Amino acid sequence: MAEPLSPGATATLNALLAGPDPVSSALRAQIPHARVTGRCGCGCVTVDLTVDRAAVPPAPPHNNPAADAGYTVPDFPGVMVLTKDGYLSLLEIYSVSDDPITTWPEPRFLDR
Repeated sequence: MAEPLSPGATATLNALLAGPDPVSSALRAQIPHARVTGRCGCGCVTVDLTVDRAAVPPAPPHNNPAADAGYTVPDFPGVMVLTKDGYLSLLEIYSVSDDPITTWPEPRFLDR
């Protein structure tokens, strides 16, 4: 069952996709129409996303990850956004810690 994005995931997407380029702008416009449709099995905050394709157009052609950045916080190496067919499909956080990251770090800690 699809559920709304958490405030932390929404803030992370907005921060990662900040900028005037056409791909970032198109993907940012999809955020209000994105829903969480799956989660990582390790218990971290990584989420699979589905966008209402009738509500918003796809982003222009681009490479994956569509955006990525590291964190300035220890044990939180980075986060990335992946797309499929021009639509948001995955917001993934990764770390060097053995423990899953269970909350989104504040976007101000992103090192873009």
